[in-house]
Amino acid sequence: MKTMIKGVMLASVAAMGLSVAACDSKKENSQEMAADAVRNQSDASADMMEASAEATTGAAADAMNSKAADVRDMGDKKGDAMENSADKTDGKKM
Repeated sequence: MKTMIKGVMLASVAAMGLSVAACDSKKENSQEMAADAVRNQSDASADMMEASAEATTGAAADAMNSKAADVRDMGDKKGDAMENSADKTDGKKM
């Protein structure tokens, strides 16, 4: 019985997720994918900077880690702005 209830709950959550995803246009989905790419690129750059910081010590390491955090933060903000813009643009056409 528990397995059946879990299956029904999982199916309803999956159906709800698909119905929400279906609301987005192809253009909005493309813009959101571009926003994700910006976030991923900034994360990759920040990861490389942090790896370089591990090879150094002291103020140089601190500066590199700080710069990596800034790069990551800027990528997240730019990606969020791109996604919000896509949501607003798509919403106007509905």
